[in-house]
Amino acid sequence: MAYRLLALNIDGTILNSQGRVTKETKDAIQFVKNKGVYVTLVTNRHFPSAKKIARSLKVHPAMLITHSGAFIGTSIDKPILDKRISEEKTFNLIQLFENFNCHVRILHERFSIGNRVKLPNNIVAKSVLKTGEPLFYPVQFVDSLGDTLRDEPVSTPKIEVYFADRREKEYAEQTIASAVPDIEWFSYPNENRCYITPKGATKAAGVRYVANRLGIPMEDVVAIGNCYDDLETIEHAGMGVAMGNSPTELKMLADWVTRSNNENGVAYMVKELFRKQQRLGYLHQIDSFRLK
Repeated sequence: MAYRLLALNIDGTILNSQGRVTKETKDAIQFVKNKGVYVTLVTNRHFPSAKKIARSLKVHPAMLITHSGAFIGTSIDKPILDKRISEEKTFNLIQLFENFNCHVRILHERFSIGNRVKLPNNIVAKSVLKTGEPLFYPVQFVDSLGDTLRDEPVSTPKIEVYFADRREKEYAEQTIASAVPDIEWFSYPNENRCYITPKGATKAAGVRYVANRLGIPMEDVVAIGNCYDDLETIEHAGMGVAMGNSPTELKMLADWVTRSNNENGVAYMVKELFRKQQRLGYLHQIDSFRLK
């Protein structure tokens, strides 16, 4: 069997715990590209951040699946898929969240706006640093998101929310998720955070969309991830791979469990899986010869 598309999560998969891409990972991506395999990134990050990492891996311009599947494209100016929470629904969601003790971030593809709140363990600062936001991606904090959106409405591909504690998160989910239609609500187990995207915007749907545009069936897709929201992608890919640092649920579902992100798990798995696969162009030539 020849795999034709490699879909890679970023945080905890491509990046090690220091937030870096190792030389081994870069070499492995180049190795699989030389086989004629299309490489894409599928991430919770915004487009500018994903594009920066894609360039470091030399997979740009590729179709990048960003904002958890809500924004897909090779360019920020000409997305091929751009799903958004409407201005009205964004405003209504923010008004609901302002009844809870939480930090809310509206993540646009060009900027983010968050409310100023004090949460334990410096959650707000960690949330900003984790996204690896480039200097050219403006980050703004305001006293009231509701007042800001009333003056300047925003439609957004994604909203992230960090709660003061788990009980607050569970109460918000019971109150808001069931009351607001046409959204995807993803809640991280054992964490005080969640994110909201438009209905149908998920990582798995994003991978399927890119595969369809390339004319590649899902059985020819290799997907590597490490997070709970990678579960559906891993389940439906032809080869679903869990990183060694993944939660148990993901490992149990995966076809292959590789090493952790601090042990070059992507590089190890890619070299092992693709080393015997011939270059796709060569395979097409063989198939054409057989048909004659």
